Amino acid sequence: MSTILKKSASNGHEKPSKPEEQQEKVNEVRKYIGPLPDKLSEYCSDASISRYLRARNWNVKKATKMLKETLKWRLEYKPEEIRWEEIAHEAETGKIYRSNYVDKYGRTVLVMRPSCQNTKSTKGQIRYLVYCMENAILNLPADQEQMVWLIDFQGFNLSHISVKVTRETAHVLQDHYPERLGVAILYNPPKFFESFYTVVKPFLEPKTYRKVKFVYSDDLNTKKIMEDLFDTDKLESVFGGNNQVAFNIHNYAERMREDDKKIWTPENPAAAPEQTSITPCFNPVNLESDSDDSSKEHADILSPQGVDSEECFPDDILAVTNESGSSSGDVHSGEGITNLKLEGTVIQQ
Repeated sequence: MSTILKKSASNGHEKPSKPEEQQEKVNEVRKYIGPLPDKLSEYCSDASISRYLRARNWNVKKATKMLKETLKWRLEYKPEEIRWEEIAHEAETGKIYRSNYVDKYGRTVLVMRPSCQNTKSTKGQIRYLVYCMENAILNLPADQEQMVWLIDFQGFNLSHISVKVTRETAHVLQDHYPERLGVAILYNPPKFFESFYTVVKPFLEPKTYRKVKFVYSDDLNTKKIMEDLFDTDKLESVFGGNNQVAFNIHNYAERMREDDKKIWTPENPAAAPEQTSITPCFNPVNLESDSDDSSKEHADILSPQGVDSEECFPDDILAVTNESGSSSGDVHSGEGITNLKLEGTVIQQ
């Protein structure tokens, strides 16, 4: 084992409070990852590595393993190459879409409507989810790393729950998009979903389920969460806002086609690559211990800097789709690989 990992194993679970100590861990991960081709190195910025470290409680060895698995997944699944025309049929009903507004902290907003599921292919549903995640990240401002999820439960029933898609969703989002969620709003979920959530809650990290907020249109206390997070004039009426404009697939398709042009590829070098200039989140607020203090928890919802330091997305709430279709084996295609040659670079487990 390298000196780097020996050093990390002894203090990997500590949460460094000083920026320079956090930067040392970022540097350790980068050194252990080693040289990478340009295609992958853009996903190893200080900000990106910092997210993986926070997701693994600053354990260098675990963060390195997690990041390496993501690099292998990106090399094989090629999420940055997904384009609108490939997944447009999945988007026709507006089951997931990026809103044309942000929250009060500039965070991208993904609207999800599980009752609008229109396909049966698990593989296709996951690929569309990945496209939406990549698009949301593409549209984040330079000073922001996280997004907000608004889940609309109107028309939702038991037939929309799928353990299979939940599992696939959890794999992709927890393992490959750590620290990308700021808060998830579950808007008017039915009573039976509360029971379902109680069952799956033990499988979520405590810091994760504290980011999941149940909001009800007839509850003034929970409605305040929406008012604190959003400009009600921009927020859709279905979420209690004043915006009466409904989802329009034709207008949305044009937005996505324009966004596709922004994605960097060797054939499109003029486009901007993934953001790499974001300063790693070295704010000591992120490193506070778990606390059940209600006032701090409410503050954490509002302030991006108050986001918990560990992240495993509440994926179960997304996978509310009809359980059928082919297995998304492509998503897992990198699993079980102990050596992977990356254009002259070998990543080893």
